[in-house]
Amino acid sequence: MDITYPCGQDVVQQVLPHRDPFVWVSRVVECAPGESIVAELDVPEDLDLFRGHFPDHPVLPGVILMEALAQAASFCILVDRGAEGALGFLTGIDKAKFRNQVRPGDVVTLEARIVKSSRRLCVAEVRALVGDALCASATQKYILADAESAA
Repeated sequence: MDITYPCGQDVVQQVLPHRDPFVWVSRVVECAPGESIVAELDVPEDLDLFRGHFPDHPVLPGVILMEALAQAASFCILVDRGAEGALGFLTGIDKAKFRNQVRPGDVVTLEARIVKSSRRLCVAEVRALVGDALCASATQKYILADAESAA
């Protein structure tokens, strides 16, 4: 797949299996396939989950930030491998830290650097930022499988 960066969610959905309402990458700003990625997530002000988390002080849950980071890293890995139809399963999160809240209307920068990549296991150092403020960071682990063997 020949991709020009930046690219939008239409390209993201050609690579990732995620679909609405669980696509947490709005666009990819830059990507060195198999090495690193910078992507963005536009956090809608009317996102339904804010009705319950928290109605008077809406905050994007940390688990959603971790998922967005995993999707960005998986994009980087899958583009490198030309693995259309492959699935990246998040299998571990180490050293997760949450520093600042993500609020409705924010644009979150999702950064991942792939630090280990074998046939099935990948490890990435990830960070989520709003502007210059670090919101979350972690080491994430993923196992790759084709969609048929994962069923």
